[in-house]
Amino acid sequence: MTPGIVPALSAIVLITAVFSALLAFTLGAALGFFRKVFAVPDDPLAGRIREVLPGANCGACGYPGCDGYAAALAAGNAGPGACSVGGKETADKLTAILGVSANVISTVTVLACQGSKLHTVPKGLYTGLETCRGAKLSAGGTKLCAWGCLGFGDCVKKCKFGALSLQDNGLPKVDYAKCTGCRLCIAECPQQILKGIPRDQKGALVLCSNRNPNRQQISRACKIACIKCGLCARNCPQNCIDLSGLIPVVDYAKCTSCGTCAEKCPTKTFKIFERDLAAV
Repeated sequence: MTPGIVPALSAIVLITAVFSALLAFTLGAALGFFRKVFAVPDDPLAGRIREVLPGANCGACGYPGCDGYAAALAAGNAGPGACSVGGKETADKLTAILGVSANVISTVTVLACQGSKLHTVPKGLYTGLETCRGAKLSAGGTKLCAWGCLGFGDCVKKCKFGALSLQDNGLPKVDYAKCTGCRLCIAECPQQILKGIPRDQKGALVLCSNRNPNRQQISRACKIACIKCGLCARNCPQNCIDLSGLIPVVDYAKCTSCGTCAEKCPTKTFKIFERDLAAV
């Protein structure tokens, strides 16, 4: 190498390093200055609210995490009962801070379908995307029952609290001790067969969503579906079951959890929530 080249290169490297350090220092100082000048002051009310929120950041309240919900509450753009994870305890703390009242009902998720692999008939061999939404969009579902659970577990993947697990029979199972009622799974289900009900619900539930009026087609598609026989309504002592639609509807103001409908149902689609589901 030509004499004098090495010292020149070293000088260039040194000058570049010094210039870069000075530039970084200047930019850092400028950023710090402008951050102070243009800083938006923290809302102390939002800070107090944020302290009582559970920090799940699930988005079930409709806002981008707990910080977003706290800001909306402080601005008066949200109500104190939207946090399903915190439930009534959190709502009570929020109402105390905000000086308002709220009627909060704690809910859990119920799967209105019992169509497991053992009870249903597939339409054919499905080789598409193994998600419920993919199967729904590409093939209209995978079972003869157009209303049944597709069994790929989109809801399980969506749950942030470990309250859902996919069983070997192809149906998701709800752990009611972990379910917060956030409704994320309900929004994810393309079949719309996950339902939110009050946690302290008592009475009969119909775990079927098949709205086909043809009894023969229903029986061929699923062995445990509601066949619209009407035995539940005709035998109900309280006359609290309405069959005007294609799925029995229970009037919980009248239902006494006597279990007659569950006993008379030939396909066992009726369950008593506090007896058959909440304890599971």
